[in-house]
Amino acid sequence: MSLIIAYIGKKGCVMAADKRKIGYFGDKKNLEILEEELYNGEIDNDDDFLKRASELGISIKITDDANKLKVVGNAIRGEVSTKGTFETKRRRIYGTTNGYQIVELVGSETKSRNAGERGIVLFGNVYAKELAQSLIEKKLKSSKSLRYMGELFEDILAEVATKTPTVGDKCDVLMQQPNFSKSEAQRHLNITIDNDIKVLTKFRQELTEQLVQQSIAIDMANKIISKGDIGRVVKVDGNMLYVQLNDKTQAMDGNWKQLAAPGQNVLMFSESDNVKVGDKVVIENEDLCLKKDKSSLRCDIILCSL
Repeated sequence: MSLIIAYIGKKGCVMAADKRKIGYFGDKKNLEILEEELYNGEIDNDDDFLKRASELGISIKITDDANKLKVVGNAIRGEVSTKGTFETKRRRIYGTTNGYQIVELVGSETKSRNAGERGIVLFGNVYAKELAQSLIEKKLKSSKSLRYMGELFEDILAEVATKTPTVGDKCDVLMQQPNFSKSEAQRHLNITIDNDIKVLTKFRQELTEQLVQQSIAIDMANKIISKGDIGRVVKVDGNMLYVQLNDKTQAMDGNWKQLAAPGQNVLMFSESDNVKVGDKVVIENEDLCLKKDKSSLRCDIILCSL
């Protein structure tokens, strides 16, 4: 859901993009009906869009704060993306003076990459692009200063936004004008794009690791023992107790790393002077204590079941 208009010329590059993002929730068949009506231009404003979505039982979330443009190196990157069940598809245009490249990615894997020199490039759904193309042909003057092109694109985005809910009424405009020849432009774009995709790959790897850690944390949190036997005291040294864990209990640190496996000893502390070797340690009502007299114990570990 977006519209990006890019101009690449001998004096530089300017891009304009709306900030709209739409999320859908609901029946797949009804969603297909809604999208077909939307992309055919049958729905021309936000109110009718919300009403039609409600009729089809589709919940939608509209936001106008997405950043679809970014300066990378001496180029501008514009991106439209579609999130699938397992992967995000991205279509990007990188533009600079005298050159541009269009890159299609699935996840962080490059599926296609094509280069060009000058022109106006449109990204978006077919209907929005048709509206924008018609307005460009109607309004474009012979003067092609970057400032003029930026102002023109901003006006066109605003007008398209009045005719389709797929485009929002807020937009960003970015400009870059380094001194590149056609060959220099492509060399710079090659380096810039390769580095940018490496950053995306690293980000995805870090995100995957975070999700794995979150999954582990959720899994381990569900195993925290709130009731039952823990083990038995095997050594007493003042208020320090060495407790041997039973065959169903393990000890973890705050990062869910195992500190002690079943059968191994862990350190606990007691304020009672009536602790004997062989005393059983339990958790009752979420309190760690001795089974014989319910005297409290404390430890700096997390006790979990296997």
